[in-house]
Amino acid sequence: MSKELQALIQGTPLNGANAAIIEQLYEDYLDDPKSVPASWQGYFSSLINGADRFSEIAHGPIVDALKQQAKLRSTQTGKRSQRAVAGTTNEKQAAVSRLIQVYALRGHQIADIDPLGLMHREEPRVLQFDFLGLDKTDLDNEFYTGGLAGTGHKRMKLRDIISLLRSIYCGTTGAEFAHVSRSRERLWLREQFEALIRKPFTAKEQRWLLKQLTRAETLERYLHTRYVGQKRFSLEGGESLSPMLD
Repeated sequence: MSKELQALIQGTPLNGANAAIIEQLYEDYLDDPKSVPASWQGYFSSLINGADRFSEIAHGPIVDALKQQAKLRSTQTGKRSQRAVAGTTNEKQAAVSRLIQVYALRGHQIADIDPLGLMHREEPRVLQFDFLGLDKTDLDNEFYTGGLAGTGHKRMKLRDIISLLRSIYCGTTGAEFAHVSRSRERLWLREQFEALIRKPFTAKEQRWLLKQLTRAETLERYLHTRYVGQKRFSLEGGESLSPMLD
């Protein structure tokens, strides 16, 4: 490289490192030529080549306008995304509410009431949580339950909701009360059943129940052997009525 070219490069401010400063000077010149040094006034005037400086358009306002438009689009996109998320959340909450209702009405269909395991009971499709639009990714999400089954927890994870519903409606005791037409009576039966299942009998109460059932069965067998062939009303199938009335 010749000395003349090196001197030209070293002596000129027109290099990449100064691009931002020069652009700002040019913006200032277009706004007010006197706001920049006289040397820069001459340089910029030669670039315009005698044309009216007002024919040049400053880049700064255009860049700012583009930034504002991009920011506005981003905000609008964010709001749409928030609305979409809120809509999805509402759909999931409605699905959980329907799931709770379905278990209360049809959970007895898969209750564990066969101690010998001889019965094969197909799980109804409506009791599978994915039937209502839920999936495994929702299991650890919390949903509003309104104090499900008297637990007092207004919000619970879907995993815990399903576990609680199965323990109440699909355990060793099944209850069917969907056929009760009066909603107040049906809800009362549901509340009583949930309270009973969530508060199991103590060991003392269980021994007392066994004693009452044994008495009822023993009396039934005595009458059957002592008064053979005599007309009577059997207690068979209704033994549990005796401790319940007591």
